[in-house]
Amino acid sequence: MAVLCGASVGYLVGRWWGLVPAVVVAYGANRLLGRQVPAAVRAGRERASADLPIGADLLAAVLRAGLPIDRAVTAVAQALGGPLGERLDRVARSLTLGAEPLEAWAHLADLTGAERLTSAAVRTSASGAALAGALTRLADDLRTDRAIATEAAARRAGVLIVIPLGLCFLPAFMLAGLVPVLVAVLGDVL
Repeated sequence: MAVLCGASVGYLVGRWWGLVPAVVVAYGANRLLGRQVPAAVRAGRERASADLPIGADLLAAVLRAGLPIDRAVTAVAQALGGPLGERLDRVARSLTLGAEPLEAWAHLADLTGAERLTSAAVRTSASGAALAGALTRLADDLRTDRAIATEAAARRAGVLIVIPLGLCFLPAFMLAGLVPVLVAVLGDVL
């Protein structure tokens, strides 16, 4: 795709010096396209982030029932399935194999809100405090954050809906309503 963009620019310029902007555009397009996250990966992250509050609640319930952390994470991973279940399964396997908590919980690092879960898990593993209470508060916070983000998106959509109205209705009003009146007034004056 980047080569096609560069070749298009070179063709449009049509001179030998068009090679320079063609190379620059091809390089820039390659960099830009290389930073794009594939749609399947993005959808998996969004689904895992959406399931994170449920996963935190389930993990808190399983920990309150008395299971050790590695078996609790395995049980929650099996119950959830999907992208979050796969990541939690990797966390559980890492914990079972004896990985440090920071290293094990790093499998959740790129999820929105998971940094708080990771820091709570690492902090409680170091201090010996109960993780279940922190997970319950985290799940409530994540639900509140999602509600706030949804409300903000709804407000933003309301503002964006007005833009086409302004771009279409106002020029039409000017042409259909004001221009004939101005022409009539100026015709009488001149």
